[in-house]
Amino acid sequence: MSLTEEKRDMEKTGSADQNSSEEHEDINLYSFHEQNAGRLVIDPAEAKIEFGEAVAARLKLSRDGTKVLWPQPTDSPDDPQNWSDRRKFALLVIVTLAAIVPDFDSGIGIASIFKLAQQFNTTTDEINNLTSNWSIFLLGWGGLTAVMAIRRLGRLPVLFWSQLLALGFLVGCTFAPNLKTFTAMRCLNGFFATAPQVTGLYVVTDLYPFHLQARMINVWTMGFIISPFLSPFAFGFLVARTTWRWAYGIGSIYGAIVLGLIVLFMEETMYDRTIDPIPARPTTGFRYRFESLIGLTGLKMQKYRISWTEAVLSPFNVVWRPHILGVLVFEALLFGFSIGINVTNAVFLGSPPPLGFAWSQFAIAGGYGTPIVAVIIGELTGRYMNDFIMNTSIRRNKGVFEAESRLWACYVAIPLYICGFIVLGASFQKHLSPGAIVMGWGLAEVAVMINYSRRIDAYCNDAFPKHQGEVSALINLARTLGGFAVAFFQVPWASKHGALQVFGVEAAIVVGLFLLIIPAIQIKGRTLRKNFSLH
Repeated sequence: MSLTEEKRDMEKTGSADQNSSEEHEDINLYSFHEQNAGRLVIDPAEAKIEFGEAVAARLKLSRDGTKVLWPQPTDSPDDPQNWSDRRKFALLVIVTLAAIVPDFDSGIGIASIFKLAQQFNTTTDEINNLTSNWSIFLLGWGGLTAVMAIRRLGRLPVLFWSQLLALGFLVGCTFAPNLKTFTAMRCLNGFFATAPQVTGLYVVTDLYPFHLQARMINVWTMGFIISPFLSPFAFGFLVARTTWRWAYGIGSIYGAIVLGLIVLFMEETMYDRTIDPIPARPTTGFRYRFESLIGLTGLKMQKYRISWTEAVLSPFNVVWRPHILGVLVFEALLFGFSIGINVTNAVFLGSPPPLGFAWSQFAIAGGYGTPIVAVIIGELTGRYMNDFIMNTSIRRNKGVFEAESRLWACYVAIPLYICGFIVLGASFQKHLSPGAIVMGWGLAEVAVMINYSRRIDAYCNDAFPKHQGEVSALINLARTLGGFAVAFFQVPWASKHGALQVFGVEAAIVVGLFLLIIPAIQIKGRTLRKNFSLH
């Protein structure tokens, strides 16, 4: 190549770089993370190459200077991204405690199932079918309704009113005089209580930058994954000694404590950073605090936000996108079958042979300590695994994060899921030792924790950064639709053909969906995000 040609190529390259830099100078850094769904430049050095020196100089970095912050914080003290770590952590704790409420309330019925059947002169199957299954079903639809209101009114008022109504209906369960009233109260409690299970993902992304979000999502999701086991564990011992009404009464006390924390300390984290100019708070001080809690601030801010029509249609506009639809189908059954074993294990353990083990109420309650420990192990395992996978992926991609890297841990979780379900099924059918039940149940829940909180929630959040609430509501709906019906068929199926066949088939279905969906999304995910994500 001649000197003239080399000079011409250098001029072309320089001109291209200059044009690229000029194009990026006009970007809105506050909304850029939403316009590039699932692909974020994390390394400051790579940011200089992609955006140019001028734009890179405007980017705000993490405290150690090693990561670009997404979303980019504004200079306003009202921006939740700028709040202190202590303030953020307090809000995360409150929304996590609130996320425990829905499944915790639902799980009280598991601890009370035999006493409820005795009280209302019916069978445990009817109690499950009328109350547990349908209250779980309504958890999903309640979350979908909540997110529509959140998009218009904000996080705080929806959280407050939903928990107030849920508390009222749980009190109704406590004093229900007959099965019809109890069923109605429990189903309405499930519908309204579920709001924190969709609000939490919004709050985490409102408060924390991208590189911390997965870790904080894990804290929040651990709350509601562990919650359905807490109440059977704690109240199983209580109900063995006294009436089931005490269990619902104490559940109501817990709901009242959470409601009090929301009223006294929870803050509105919704910040309209993508609007230019960013709208100021309509009021200040205590008035702002009170009006935000009851929803008046949200009503005043509606003019800056999407319409009610868009808010209602938004979940349906998200759900058909292929890279989330496939994940939802996979998650519906993976998590749904784990919901099923949570509901029916009390029946397996408490029923007389040949179906069950005829365990006492105390022994059943102690057995529910197994998934509690398993979820904690899953959280700790997932925390370090996620950080390793994320940092390795960023290094391999030269400082750029791709959302599909989140899914690599599924390859670790699925073998654990298979082992857990097979061992649990064999334990019930062959009447193996309690140690086998503990190992099987524990492995299954560790796998669910790793799959759900670290991979699925985080991946969908990365792929749809403008629709965290819709993503959370759809995942919540998928897991409840996949789980509420399991209790209808699991025990009768096991009675006819054995628990090993039941749990083996369930594990095989999940493995089949994994093989069909997860590798395909990893291979085609970038193209799918480019063509189908909502920017």
